[in-house]
Amino acid sequence: MNVSKKPESQFNIYDWWKKAAFDNFANFDGRARRSEYWYFTLFNVLVTIAFVFVAVILVGVSGAPEEPPAIFYMLMLPFGLFYLILLIPSIAVSVRRLHDTDRSGWWYLLNVIPIVNYVGSIVLLVFYCTEGTRGANQYGKDPKNQENELMW
Repeated sequence: MNVSKKPESQFNIYDWWKKAAFDNFANFDGRARRSEYWYFTLFNVLVTIAFVFVAVILVGVSGAPEEPPAIFYMLMLPFGLFYLILLIPSIAVSVRRLHDTDRSGWWYLLNVIPIVNYVGSIVLLVFYCTEGTRGANQYGKDPKNQENELMW
C-alpha cells in the first residue's frame, strides 16, 4: 500500500518508515521532511534494540556468554540482511533531507571519509535537525507545505 494516499498529518512512525523504505526506496531527488528522516531513523533504532534485546537474552539463557549459541548467529543473519536492504533507502532519505535544507547530497560523504567522519557526523546531525528551506528551493517544492497546497 502506498502510504502517500494518506495525509502526512495522519502518518504514524511505520507510515514514515514505509514512505522512506519503500515508496522512495532509491529516490535521491527531491526533499525529505524532518519527520520522514527522523521517524525512519527511529524505527531502525527500535528494530536494532529489539534484535539486541533478543540476542542478549539468547546468550544469557545459553549459560556460556563466551560462546554464543547457534541461534544467536541465526538471529544475526536477518538483522544483517535488514540493514543491508535498508542501506540504499538510508542514504537516499539522508540525501533528500540535506536537499530540504538546500544542501547538496554530496555532504553525506562526510560520513564515509575516515577520520573526517567524527566531525562530519556532528555537522550532518546539525543539518538533519535544521528546519528545511521554506518554499521551493533548487531541489524541489517544500514537502512540508505540499499537503496544504493540495487541500486548497
